[in-house]
Amino acid sequence: MQLFDIVISGGAMTGATLALALNQRFNGRLKIAVVEAFDPSEQEHPGFDARSIALSDGTVRILQAFDLWEHIFPYTTPIQHIHVSDAGHAGMADIEPEHAGLSALGYVVELADVGRIYTELLRQCSSVSLFCPQQIELVDRQPDSVTVTLKNFGDIQAKLLVAADGSASTCCELLGHTADVYDFEQSAVIANVAVAQPHSGRAFERFTPNGPVALLPMKNERMSLVWCMEPGQAESISSDDGFAEKLQQVFGWRLGKILRAGSRAVYPLKLTVRSRTVSHRFAVIGNAAQTLHPIAGQGFNLGIRDVATLVECLEQQQPGDVGDIAGLLKYQDRRCSDRNQTAGITSSLVSLFSNQWVPAAVSRNLGLMFFDLVPLLQQPLLKRTLGHVIR
Repeated sequence: MQLFDIVISGGAMTGATLALALNQRFNGRLKIAVVEAFDPSEQEHPGFDARSIALSDGTVRILQAFDLWEHIFPYTTPIQHIHVSDAGHAGMADIEPEHAGLSALGYVVELADVGRIYTELLRQCSSVSLFCPQQIELVDRQPDSVTVTLKNFGDIQAKLLVAADGSASTCCELLGHTADVYDFEQSAVIANVAVAQPHSGRAFERFTPNGPVALLPMKNERMSLVWCMEPGQAESISSDDGFAEKLQQVFGWRLGKILRAGSRAVYPLKLTVRSRTVSHRFAVIGNAAQTLHPIAGQGFNLGIRDVATLVECLEQQQPGDVGDIAGLLKYQDRRCSDRNQTAGITSSLVSLFSNQWVPAAVSRNLGLMFFDLVPLLQQPLLKRTLGHVIR
């Protein structure tokens, strides 16, 4: 049986970031196993598909601390401006980097690019073993270790098992870490679109009666689209030949004509939160710990803060035992406030902008106007969306 210090279940964005961060912080002294069900080199890998994500300034700083940003930066597009609007109403707001004293409000990167980068970096780490494609079937915890049974391999053993395997986490199911789930009764249509005018680093969040529409700037003058709506409508419109025209009607002409849209994917939207993120020899991070609505793009950035905090807590563990429960409980305690506040804010934004009751619409549009006119009002929300939070 192969012995490791840490087994990470899930080798997509969050799990791979954790493996690389641990390798950097512990100078390769830890033996790490990454168990991943899908081959990262395959284009169909669900964790490194055609989607793009927005990396907040706080996430960039974390990636810099782990020596990862220099590898990712060449593939990113900076966000130089964010425009927020409420369809059918006068309220709107514009956010500039200068409001936060930054050169960019964040960066957009395609998951497929990060997948290639991370796969190569992991292969260069002699202390990291990649079990792929593999699946965890059983988890057996002993006082001083945890034994993981892989479907087509057998047993491997470690001091600590970390679940980074998404909202439907197999490890959490096996170990009884249940989740509270709230169905937003929305699905997100994901696509890359080409527009007639240069985006100039502009990002857009437009709230409509059916759900928010977000467009993020990408390389080659493309935009990454996240269009939220009722599930049946999402399935229908995603396969509609007139998809670009329908998007134009909802989004408007801020980027000129929407020339074409690439392949579309549909994802159901649910808030999933596990109240327990640690137990004996076990920790949970990223989407396995909490899955948020994509409004304001906070999900992955919250997960990276999980990674950074867990690494810090493991650095403080007793020598030779990274799975000691004392350090894991510190991790859970430190992450509680950030998790709750970020999940609460994103869910509240969904409710606020979905409410078509006239007084509510008037109130939120007045709020947007004041938000735009008084920069001081932007600071609390801006700090959270930029990832400048206590963790």
